[in-house]
Amino acid sequence: MNDQRTPNNRTKTQKPVTAQYLENAALYYLQRFASSSANLRRVLMGKVERSARAHGTDREEGAALVEALIERYLRSGLLDDKAYAEAKAASLHRRGTSTRGIRGKLALKGLETDHIDAALETVDEETPGDTELAAAVALARRRRLGPFRTSGRAEHRDKDLAALGRVGFSYQMAKRVVDAEDPDNIESED
Repeated sequence: MNDQRTPNNRTKTQKPVTAQYLENAALYYLQRFASSSANLRRVLMGKVERSARAHGTDREEGAALVEALIERYLRSGLLDDKAYAEAKAASLHRRGTSTRGIRGKLALKGLETDHIDAALETVDEETPGDTELAAAVALARRRRLGPFRTSGRAEHRDKDLAALGRVGFSYQMAKRVVDAEDPDNIESED
């Protein structure tokens, strides 16, 4: 079946994959989303696979087109895994993602370990004080956990600890944030 339903209930047929089609799809994707080379490869290979099922196009030929396109984008600087890793790591850290969580999310995007390590090192250098504590405080502030809770703090203590633990913070770190008296001075309390 080569018809897909769109939100407007119009049918959309899968086009056969050509070099121009892949180029247009890649550029359109990159206009909308920042991406690693592995993630873009995954997106484009999905299009190649759908085309092969719908039209019988050659998967190997499509894969070769995708690889050539990604290599060209890497050479031109349109794709830069190191810059993508650093930007994504910084963004996740600001949202309150633990180092463990950042490492896992970047790995899911297909980034190499050395790019992930370099990105985490950059986040560490740019964060004053303890990086993990800053991320835990950011998450607690965003989700209104612990000292950022307006009421019922004691009744929700265990839930707040669990919420921080589920996203990768250690028990000691979660306890330090949740049990803090003053939300503005968590970093200075020990």
